[in-house]
Formats: sequence, structure tokens, C-alpha cells
Amino acid sequence: MNSRIQEGKQADPHHYAILKAPVLTEKAMSTGLLVLTVDPRANKSEIRLAVERVFKVKVVGLRTVRYKGKPKRVGRSVGKRAGYKKAYITLAEGSEVNVLEGV
Repeated sequence: MNSRIQEGKQADPHHYAILKAPVLTEKAMSTGLLVLTVDPRANKSEIRLAVERVFKVKVVGLRTVRYKGKPKRVGRSVGKRAGYKKAYITLAEGSEVNVLEGV
């Protein structure tokens, strides 16, 4: 087991709050990476720890991207879509996460 993932360390509700949802697009699935939308306030260290604790895998690489909300208009009403943050996660060799499990 990875030295950073200590035995007995379980994921707490804070870790589940950081990881919002998997990105299930054709491009995301073909890259071989785990792609998740995450809390925009979370930093890379928090995201790495949350993925390791929730999915019980070792994270080798992590990249994040912030997306700004686009302006939208319906009739005369002008609004804006919410912005979000995505994380591209490279897992250790032999590690696997099945995001469709339990659907």
C-alpha cells in the first residue's frame, strides 16, 4: 500500500464534497485519465488526497483547469452560467477506477 495512504485512513464527508462528478464524455474516456469536476475552491493537494482516500488508488499526476461561466440570454433576461473546475488525474500503473459502477 502507498505510504501516503495510511491503513485505517478513511474518506470523510469533506473528501466527498471536493469531488463533484465524473466527466463522462467520449474525449475524457479515451484519454485514459480519470476526469472529475471538483470544488473550485479546492487546491491540488486536497484533490489528490480526496481521490486517494475515496477511490483507494495512488495518484501519480494531477492537472486542473478552471472554466469561466459563459454569458447566456433567454429573451430579455441576461444571466451567466456558473463556472467550474476540472481535474485530470493520472493513476498509478495497475490502478483503476470504474466510475460507472453502481449506476
